[in-house]
Amino acid sequence: MSAGTADTTLSHAAYDSKVEGNIIFTRLDAAINWMRKNSLWPMPMGLACCAIELMATGAARFDISRFGAEVMRFSPRQADVMIVSGTVTYKMALAVRRIWEQMPDPKWCIAMGACASSGGMYRSYAVLQGIDKLLPVDVYISGCPPRPEALLEGLMKLQRIIEGEKPIEEQIAGIREAQG
Repeated sequence: MSAGTADTTLSHAAYDSKVEGNIIFTRLDAAINWMRKNSLWPMPMGLACCAIELMATGAARFDISRFGAEVMRFSPRQADVMIVSGTVTYKMALAVRRIWEQMPDPKWCIAMGACASSGGMYRSYAVLQGIDKLLPVDVYISGCPPRPEALLEGLMKLQRIIEGEKPIEEQIAGIREAQG
């Protein structure tokens, strides 16, 4: 056997023909969405009693880290999910809006609890009747206060929403719109 034949035999031995027909090519959108949904960086807006349940969710018992959201960010520039938990007053609404605008895109919002979702039991001139009047809300979590399991379910719902987005298509549409 010549040296050229030995090289060919070795290269064929290293090549596994079973792999050839089974390679799955993932769309870039799906890969980006997978990365985004598994690395959520929440910004807690703990405004009332729901914030206690938010803190409990971050504890070891509920293990929020399995959803990729274990690191709470207190800087809006490092966060991509705002969790509004509790009563939002009109006085606080401007600060919440300003913090929301400081967050980079893409960003999502979770309204945690009855007060954040609809004003709760506070029908008052001072209380905003739902954070959705101020911010676009992606997930509503009911309860007064909601259990940590409900917040985990809300995070899983947000992950499913992120999974269905089309980030590359949206960027291309934005570029075309900016060009004229």
